[in-house]
Amino acid sequence: MEEKVINLISEATKIDKAKINGETSFVDDLNLDSLDIVELMMKMEDEFGVEIPEEDAEGLKSVKDVVGYLENKQ
Repeated sequence: MEEKVINLISEATKIDKAKINGETSFVDDLNLDSLDIVELMMKMEDEFGVEIPEEDAEGLKSVKDVVGYLENKQ
């Protein structure tokens, strides 16, 4: 699951996946802004068939957070 999430983030952001791991922060490490994060969450929803409400998305700050959330929802 983590590798799939990292691949999706890499494709969406054009950031080398070697620079992304479970501890990677969307804001601090990848310098994503709120619009980037919304777009990323929409891609996650499409890829994994899970709805991520805005209030939940606000709490997803890192790759690890997203992986845990998706595993919990599937």
